[in-house]
Amino acid sequence: MSEENKKNEEDVELVMDTSKMTEEQISSMEVAESARETEWTKPSFASKLFMGDFDTSFLYPFPEQNEEDKKIGDEFLVKLEAVLKTVDPEEVDRTGELPEEYRAKLFEVGAFGMKVPKEYGGLGFSQVNYNRAAQLIASYDGATATLISAHQSIGVPNPLKMFGTPEQKKKYFPRLASKSISAFALTEPDVGSDPSKMTTVADPMDDGEHFLINGTKLWCTNGPIADLIVVMTQTKPKIVRGRERKQITAFIVEGTAPGVETLHRCDFMGLRGIYNGLMKFTDVKVHKSDILWAEGRGLALALRTLNAGRLTLPAASAGLAKQCLHMCTKWGKEREQWGRPIGEHEEGRQKLAYIASMTFALDAVTKSTSHWTDQGEADLRIEAAMAKLFSTEVAWKVIDTTMQFRGGRGYERADSLRTRGEDVFPVERAMRDCRINMILEGSSEIMKLFLAREAMDPHIQIAGPMMKASSSFGDKMGAVGKILGFYSTWLPKQYIAPLFVGGHSKMGPLARHYKFVEKASHKLARSFIYYMGMYQDKLEKKQMILGRLVDIGTELFVMSVTCAYAKSMMDKDKSNKEPYKLANHFCELARTRINGYFKDLSSNHDELSNKMADSVIAGNLEWLEEGIIKAGKAERAPLGSE
Repeated sequence: MSEENKKNEEDVELVMDTSKMTEEQISSMEVAESARETEWTKPSFASKLFMGDFDTSFLYPFPEQNEEDKKIGDEFLVKLEAVLKTVDPEEVDRTGELPEEYRAKLFEVGAFGMKVPKEYGGLGFSQVNYNRAAQLIASYDGATATLISAHQSIGVPNPLKMFGTPEQKKKYFPRLASKSISAFALTEPDVGSDPSKMTTVADPMDDGEHFLINGTKLWCTNGPIADLIVVMTQTKPKIVRGRERKQITAFIVEGTAPGVETLHRCDFMGLRGIYNGLMKFTDVKVHKSDILWAEGRGLALALRTLNAGRLTLPAASAGLAKQCLHMCTKWGKEREQWGRPIGEHEEGRQKLAYIASMTFALDAVTKSTSHWTDQGEADLRIEAAMAKLFSTEVAWKVIDTTMQFRGGRGYERADSLRTRGEDVFPVERAMRDCRINMILEGSSEIMKLFLAREAMDPHIQIAGPMMKASSSFGDKMGAVGKILGFYSTWLPKQYIAPLFVGGHSKMGPLARHYKFVEKASHKLARSFIYYMGMYQDKLEKKQMILGRLVDIGTELFVMSVTCAYAKSMMDKDKSNKEPYKLANHFCELARTRINGYFKDLSSNHDELSNKMADSVIAGNLEWLEEGIIKAGKAERAPLGSE
């Protein structure tokens, strides 16, 4: 067992006060904390940003794809586009089916093997090329994008690549590249963000070689058609520090194994063509050699797999935004109202500017995180979560803006537009398809809590005992030296350094935005330590404050990469001023948002809202529900009954 694993399993100590928690709450916290990556062996731009350190060495020069890798991607995208165009996304949306022959063609061009190493029959793509493909697919059909992403980003290929044994790779990779669709099974009907409550179990058999899996999994994307499934289970608990700690273990399970069944294929608001189901596992026999990574490391595997999978969502969001930009640009030129194209009216211009600058920012986030992944020199757990949070939230705002810009034609289904002889602009389908992105692979709310925990980690490592109200006097005194040694220099710097921000001259006209980021990073660092000191271990309950702090950090991160991306483009073509205009517009809007978040930290209505919610939960407002037909399990009255 590695030192990291040993620390995770044996040395987990919760920062929050557990004295008033139930055993179940403590167990949930311990399971979640033990699955975290506890060390930062590689640098992180965003982690430094939260600590008031704006390290521009990550940003400039902006990374670029080499010609050889670009050529590989270019050639593949031509083949992929040809296959994509053999299916009508509107028909997929209507019927809820991705035809088998279409899926076979995707296998033929290697779309399911983009992340499978070449030595096993895959394409072995860089993250840059994989995300270029994800962007193309998502711009055309969300169901296909989900099928391929769920297979490779969170299905078997990614965790197999990260944690599989040589024997497992030899056994499964060739299948995954050529014929076998995979899925990932974590969520359960009564288990969402708290995996410690997982009820699916894997019990060892008497032969010592096999396990029997029993349980039910919900929202298993690709599950109903999957040949291979990563299934998260509870295995025999361990005793750590005299307490029982639940163990979560990941198994590779054959989709056709006896006892695996689809109880229900789920039907959603959007992504009508995805194969997502309620899966039941009844005495499913699995050999111990099909454990991924190690027994008890399943949740850690899931978190790392989801972390890698999140890097696909910025690309998909950028694909959607670019499609929106295309549709709105064309419509803005052609549609006339009151003697002028709507794109020339101020309301229209504002919407076009917003969509364009947000699309540029999404492109910058996608390219930067993709290249950093390929370089392998940075720890991207924070950047990946920020990219997921920002891109999915922005994609929704962009499609909503596009819907308003298109008016009634945005609300009209593409098939109806086609029948009437108009441009087939699938705005309403895109809106339905992309809404789930703010929920899947970690909702926006969960992302903010995750980011807040990671942002606070350096402080917890130093001042943990002081933050914990239940810490003994001796523990607190023992931490004093460590605290004084760090904060005696770090804290004054956060107040003094902003007074001397300068430089960034290489950024040209965008330098002022870098100066803003640098100053704001110091203010953010001060704010974090202020609220950690104020609320101590109760800060985890102040989710609105944490959310605002994370939103500030995320906006600063995106401003940074967007400016760097624009500068790299201007360096190539000094006559092209459009990248500057796009980055400048995005940054001006971001600065307004950031200043608002800072203001809302101290001036907000959080407590007022909390008290109002207490009344709702207590049932004091049921009178406000009067006058409606209440939704729920009530049976409909048969036609003709009195």
